[in-house]
Amino acid sequence: MAQKPSIPKGTRDFTPVEMSRRNYIFETIRQVYHLYGYRQIETPAMEQLSTLMGKYGEEGDKLLFKILNSGDFLSAITDDDWKEKSLPKVSARISEKGLRYDLTVPFARFVVQHRSELTFPFKRYQIQPVWRADRPQRGRYREFFQCDADVVGSDSLLCEVELIQIMDEVFRRLGINVVIKMNNRKILAGIAEVIGEAERIVDITVAIDKLDKIGREGVIAELRTKGISDSAIDRLQPVIDLRGSNREKMAALRSVLEGSEAGIRGVEETEYILDRIEPLPLKAHLETDLTLARGLNYYTGAIFEVKALDAEIGSITGGGRYDNLTGVFGMAGLSGVGISFGADRIYDVLNQLDLYPEDTLRTTQLLFVHFGEREANYLLPLIARVRAAGIRAELYPDAAKMKKQLGYADANAIPFVALVGEDEMSTGRIQLKDMRSGEQRAVTLDELIATLSESHN
Repeated sequence: MAQKPSIPKGTRDFTPVEMSRRNYIFETIRQVYHLYGYRQIETPAMEQLSTLMGKYGEEGDKLLFKILNSGDFLSAITDDDWKEKSLPKVSARISEKGLRYDLTVPFARFVVQHRSELTFPFKRYQIQPVWRADRPQRGRYREFFQCDADVVGSDSLLCEVELIQIMDEVFRRLGINVVIKMNNRKILAGIAEVIGEAERIVDITVAIDKLDKIGREGVIAELRTKGISDSAIDRLQPVIDLRGSNREKMAALRSVLEGSEAGIRGVEETEYILDRIEPLPLKAHLETDLTLARGLNYYTGAIFEVKALDAEIGSITGGGRYDNLTGVFGMAGLSGVGISFGADRIYDVLNQLDLYPEDTLRTTQLLFVHFGEREANYLLPLIARVRAAGIRAELYPDAAKMKKQLGYADANAIPFVALVGEDEMSTGRIQLKDMRSGEQRAVTLDELIATLSESHN
């Protein structure tokens, strides 16, 4: 007996109904990106490992899917290599490419490679899948889509203000109530400095970024395993516990970070953004969250994360400013800032809250019943006119029993069925059946088009 086919864990198939819903998400995000002047690019699914490695921190590197070299990939391995049992060394020789982990690093590579063709500041968006060898769980997949927008070639914090507006507008259109959380990596660097652990900024940010997942005690335990002293952890506690309005938090931080130039700069950048956001008609709540760290090492300024308020799920959007990313590809001094919508998690939230508009499915509006070859040949020009009027229509391909054809319409949620037999062909009329009410009436082609156009609107 043949083995039942399956797909890898952490990946999913999508039915036509599911794809209609996903396309609604993609199109909503795409429309907002266009509204703010972003232009679309695409990059390959796989990149050179030399492009990807070292950009996501030690944890991120472990989650890269590597692709075996084609041909006899073992020919590059010697007996001594096998004896050493050095996985990194062996892996580097048998694999030169990997699936992209995100869209930001490939974008940085794109900018450097195509810099002579681009005008800066360059505003791009990209909607493509990415892959991570993570442990699959609810809301976390190994293959998932990201919907990124980035601006490179400008240091202006107005770019951050614009990205906050984009996040707010997308979730307003989708009907999801969210909180947009904001922090600044300079503030985190300043905190590490004033608690006496300036060199351990990465360890500190990686740990406190897990506060929602593992709790205070879990964070403290992780900090201790990283060698952070108890006295430094004690000095960190008041910062983690800081409460109040955005302005009150910034005022308190000015006092705490008084001895840190970087920390004060982070506070000033945050206040600049708040000054310009507060007069705008934002639907979402913007909250400064000092425990927000974002795990990726390339962030250098403002960082963002969006949480759905009415659904139990992790971050559904994130991003931030990165000043040094293109420098590793030989193009120093180019600042950038970007965000990424997690389409798969947004999809799960919309499903959980049932927020899809009625016309999301965009199914066929009108099915023409197939009575035979003569009738089908008569219908083809009529169906062409119906489609030219913008009505989604199809002819059942076989002269099957009426019950089967109407069952097809029901199964595919087709609201109207057209019946044209001998009598209708002689009179130039069409029997139009409303599948929801059961009502049926004879109409002309023009009346049919008017009825379907009206029901669509």
